[in-house]
Amino acid sequence: MNSKELAWNIMRQGVEMTHLSKGSHIGAILSVADIIGVLYSDILNFDPKNPKLPERDRVILSKGHAGAAIYAALAYSGFFPVEELKTHYADGSRLSGHVSHKGIPGVEFSTGSLGHGLSVGAGMALSAKKNNEKHKVFIILGDGECNEGSVWEAALFANHFKLSNLVVIIDHNKMQSLTFCAETIALEPFAVKWKAFGWQVLYIDGHDHDQLKMALTVNPQDSEKPTCVIANTIKGKNISFMENNILWHYRTPQGEEYAAALRELEAIKPCEMHLLEH
Repeated sequence: MNSKELAWNIMRQGVEMTHLSKGSHIGAILSVADIIGVLYSDILNFDPKNPKLPERDRVILSKGHAGAAIYAALAYSGFFPVEELKTHYADGSRLSGHVSHKGIPGVEFSTGSLGHGLSVGAGMALSAKKNNEKHKVFIILGDGECNEGSVWEAALFANHFKLSNLVVIIDHNKMQSLTFCAETIALEPFAVKWKAFGWQVLYIDGHDHDQLKMALTVNPQDSEKPTCVIANTIKGKNISFMENNILWHYRTPQGEEYAAALRELEAIKPCEMHLLEH
């Protein structure tokens, strides 16, 4: 499955999962779908038959509220049946609302409380470096999450220990919780801050798969610096009434809104998938 097909399935399943569970965060799921689609289709080294493969690349979704996107990517990558996605956020399901590693192959770390993922990932990257292991550690941060002081402590740590095997991807949709990031705590000049902390920084369109592939295949081993990819995205991407609409951080798609969301996604379904259906 190519990256565009996987990203579309993540979006489609995200709408379905939040609809069935009456759960939240579809806006965040849609903004990060292309990033996760490219990661799992083209970048990561993993084996769904051996989820604890020592050489596997590690991924931590620090913005754990978009966990449905990771669950969908794992299911379509063969870690568990796609059918299980229907149990998302249901009583007794292992697919909790915020991403959890408990009993779920392919998830490295449970997240939900923001600001923890980079600290854990930096520790993983340091361990790998000390043990001369060649895998990479990818951390997906929310931009609003970068209000957390722990993010910047970990950024200093990663630079100090020259963690060239560590890659941060920021889902820069410019919205958080109930408002825009700029109205909460302004992030700009965002790239300049990361550079000042000693990181190499790439600034890209987070919905352009070619740009994502190019940014994420930069070989960090060629540098002594950790890498930060600031991926500009749109919250609620590809569903017109959700795009840049703060309501869809917590709102759940039901009724005509659910039907309209499915119609809009069907209209952008990758051509390859239509061909397979026929």
